[in-house]
Amino acid sequence: DGLHDDPIITLNMFADDPSSVRYDKRVTAGLATINGVSLTDRVQTLERAREVVEFRATLTVEAINRALANRGTLPVPTRPAQTDRRGSTQPRQRPTPDPRTMGGGDCRANTYNCSDTPNPLPTADTVWLEEMTWMDVRDAMATGKTTAIIPTGGIEPNGPWLVTGKHNYALRANCDAVARNLGNAICAPVLELVPEGQIDPPTGHMRSPGTLSLRQETFEAVLTDVAHSLKIHGFRNIVFIGDSGGNQSGMSNVATALSARWKGDTTVLHIPEYYRAPPGTVDVLADLGVTNEGHASDGLHDNPTITLNMMLDDLRSVRWAERVASRQANIDGVSIADLGTSLELARKVAAARAARTSDLIRKRITESGT
Repeated sequence: DGLHDDPIITLNMFADDPSSVRYDKRVTAGLATINGVSLTDRVQTLERAREVVEFRATLTVEAINRALANRGTLPVPTRPAQTDRRGSTQPRQRPTPDPRTMGGGDCRANTYNCSDTPNPLPTADTVWLEEMTWMDVRDAMATGKTTAIIPTGGIEPNGPWLVTGKHNYALRANCDAVARNLGNAICAPVLELVPEGQIDPPTGHMRSPGTLSLRQETFEAVLTDVAHSLKIHGFRNIVFIGDSGGNQSGMSNVATALSARWKGDTTVLHIPEYYRAPPGTVDVLADLGVTNEGHASDGLHDNPTITLNMMLDDLRSVRWAERVASRQANIDGVSIADLGTSLELARKVAAARAARTSDLIRKRITESGT
């Protein structure tokens, strides 16, 4: 079809999440084909998708075993020479690029690769950049969504109940809520790797297995490049929020440096109050009588607020089912065993945090004068 797409990658994505290829909307619109391969039959498509995943997994395992036996990386396999319609294997000269080309292909090969082609599908109900097509992003910006939030999380130990991606799960619930509260924002993918301590010799969280850490300069370089990418695409306001204490200085440093470099052309903000609420902030759980000032602590890198926040995104991230079954579904004296009650509390916690953060973002954008 002349797109940056093919049946293999589409089926591979379908195996993980059908919405990632806009499956239902494409079927409804009569557009569920790629390179002549129909995706319309859901059962057949799922069977093919599983075969693709199994084939790639088997091939990869075999390659890993060969490399291990070789005690080193093997050369990249040589691709067979491809012939054109005339039977020639000579490389073709690339034509002069069409200035309207976008979307990973050539505008002349398919109009869906042209910058001004209307989106063939309805607007996607998501604020996440990685869940949008390039057309979704273009159209969102055209309607005024020119604020981009860059959330930073981490991979670190969090006691026996919470998975190492704790902060990333919380951010997937919270950034979504903040962006929707703002109404004119999107969320960049959660930056899951952050400074967690010196790597060698290990310090801080790096003393616990499973932790992944970045050097401070690496973290700040990644933040800079992500923010610069968003600026180039036309986002006017770029906002850093971080769910972990070790992320705060890096985000602050980069926001200060980019603000000085871009001199008001694009506003770059770090909102430290997302992580550390200022004095006087409403404590949802305390106000509801769930916790109190002197409530007991289990002494873990965990608490009722973060646990509830994670439950909004994925119950498995707090091992909810296993804890209920083993009668260990509590943290700091707060029970999470009643799922309905827990999720209701979780929504209130996330909404309060989103409202606080959104208000601060609006205030600081206004103060910046952009």
